[in-house]
Formats: sequence, C-alpha cells, structure tokens
Amino acid sequence: MTELELKYGCNPNQKPAKIFMRDGGALPLRVLNGKPGYINFLDALNAWQLVRELREASGLPAAASFKHVSPAGAALGLPLTEEDRRAFFVPADAAPSPVACAYIRARGADRLCSYGDWAALSEVCDASAAEFLKGEVSDGIIAPGYTPEALKILKGKKKGNYNVVEIDPDYVPAPEETKEVFGVSFAQGRNGCRIDGGVLSNIVTRRRELTERAKTDLLTALVTLKYTQSNSVCYVWNGQAVGVGAGQQSRIHCTRLAGDKTDLWFLRRHPKVLDLPFREDLRRPDRDNAIDLYLTGEEGAILADWQRLFRLRPEPLSAGERRDWLSKIEGVALGSDGFFPFGDNIERARRSGVGYVAEPGGSIRDDQVIETADKYGIVMAFTGLRLFHH
Repeated sequence: MTELELKYGCNPNQKPAKIFMRDGGALPLRVLNGKPGYINFLDALNAWQLVRELREASGLPAAASFKHVSPAGAALGLPLTEEDRRAFFVPADAAPSPVACAYIRARGADRLCSYGDWAALSEVCDASAAEFLKGEVSDGIIAPGYTPEALKILKGKKKGNYNVVEIDPDYVPAPEETKEVFGVSFAQGRNGCRIDGGVLSNIVTRRRELTERAKTDLLTALVTLKYTQSNSVCYVWNGQAVGVGAGQQSRIHCTRLAGDKTDLWFLRRHPKVLDLPFREDLRRPDRDNAIDLYLTGEEGAILADWQRLFRLRPEPLSAGERRDWLSKIEGVALGSDGFFPFGDNIERARRSGVGYVAEPGGSIRDDQVIETADKYGIVMAFTGLRLFHH
C-alpha cells in the first residue's frame, strides 16, 4: 500500500487527510485492526522510533506510552518489584513477560497523562502485554509483530475497534525529511544521531563516577528526549522515565514540571498510597484520579466524596510525611534536550533526588551550572548533543 486515507487531520475540519510515501513506495506499516487517525500515526511513528532506539541503546525490551506527540512515559523491560505491582495495579498472581513489564512501567510513569495513550513496543507483542493493555484506556499500539493470541486479545478491545499497527522493523527512512507549514516547505537531514555510552564520556564535575545503572538511566532519558516536543527535560529512575516536562518555553519550567511529576511518582509509592482502601469495583482510571486528588492536596474534595471511591475513609498524607518520604530519594538521573542556562535547574533537580545529569553544555554560564552540581556532589556529563524535536 502506497498511501492510506484518513478520516481527517488534526481536527475534524481538516480534510482530506492521508499518509503516503513521497517516492511512491509502499508504506512500512500495516493496519491490522481499527482505523487510526492522523494524530494516532504521529504518535505511533514517533513512539516506534523511541522504543527501537532505546532497545539499541540498552539491549533490553523497551516500551513507550505516547500522548499528543510526546511520551507520557518510556521504560525498559526490567522485572517488576512488589512495590511496582501495587503502584501499577498488576495482579499478584500475574507473571508479565519482559515486553509486558516494559509497557507496564512506561504506562506507570504518569498514569494520569497516559489515559487514552498510544502504546509502542520494541518487540513482538505477546499475550502477556496484550492482556495488560486490555484493561487500560488506550487508543492503539504499534509493534514489529503480534502473536496470534495477542492479536485476538487486542481485536476484542474497544468493541473490536482498537487500533493495531504493525511496523516493518527493517524499514530505514530517507536521510532527508520534509514538512510544510503555512504552505512553505521545510527540509532537513533526519536526526540519525546515535545515543550510546560514548555521549557520556565528557564528565565535567568533580565527582566523576557513573554506575552502570546511572549510564542506562541517562541513556534512557536522552533517547526519550529525542522524541519529546522541545523544550524538554526527563527524569529517570531504574530504566523508567518518571517525569517528562515537554513543550515548555523556559528550561526551568521544564525542570519544574518534570520534577513535580517525579515527586508524584515517588509519592504514589508511599505506604499510605499503596494501602488506600479502594472499592473493589473501582476501575483503574478512577483509582488514578483518586490518587491524584489525594496527592495534590485537594483533601476536601476527596474526603467529601470518599464513599464513592473507598471502602473506608482514607487518612490524609501530611506535609511532613511528604517531605520525609521525598527527602530519602537519591540517585535519580536527569537529561535535558538543551543546555541549562542557569544553576537553578540543578537546584530544582536536586530536590527530586537527582544525582546524575546529562545535558549538551554550551551555555555562557556553564561554570555556574557545574559549580551548582559540585555543591551537591552530582555527576554531570556534557554530551555536546542537542536534541530539539519539533
């Protein structure tokens, strides 16, 4: 198939719409179920690039949860801890496969933002991954293949309308890419930069030790940023993006937004949150909304409506308990798609437990940024690699 007609573009009034190959060749993908839209394909193709490169950089299965052309989460297929299972609503008797673990963790980065996401897997989707997706509110999935059992499960989702796309894993795009804005054509070389351990070799701080886990986490952050709308900053913990700040005009606002998301991710793992007495019939999205209300300080709203959500009235999480819990966090990795212009970004990052940073460098105040990192014993690498994505 050389082109695929779509219902409409970004909005219903934008017609006609289609995806096609300018050279007249066949599309490198197949729609196996559903009818994906314009934005669905933008998410799918960006998400596929992310997970493919994350797989190459780490050697592990990778997954992403995409919303509006930026990742809500991205993660490697590491085993789930007991804490992970409880925070991500994984049944105690489930035995998720590595690729399923990757998606569970990607979805668990920001479950509120992942509502109605587009999923991407670096590996063939198996029944284990499909079974977990079955219970989530999601628009579609892209993967290099599907087992027969997985495809059957996914085709039964959304009354048979769930979008399932198969991508050719061997497809290599043209070295030049084009787009149009207001009738004006733009062309640029595709961003084919390779992100591997070599980009972390220029350590500029007094503290210089990068653990293997820190390296993997920093690479995870950088690959995620490569496909996040700029400006962007990404916090990573144990192979999982736990805070993504995308599309902000100010670097410090990226850092704050992603840091606040990171704090919420860690607070979701507080014993009081893990032990919230949800009603047995409460769906996952309603649990996510209830947790967000519980953690964002809207105590009056949640306590006034607690009987709809909980079996018992929940005990509030005090400001002191929050501070105590977050003060114990350390070893978080932080990546930035552009240089930090001031040390305030490091100051904010440190409040969320950041111990490792990777950023391009090149600011006229690099010395100030390095000095701030040294003040907290943070290891920082200048990658020399800007990762803007628009």
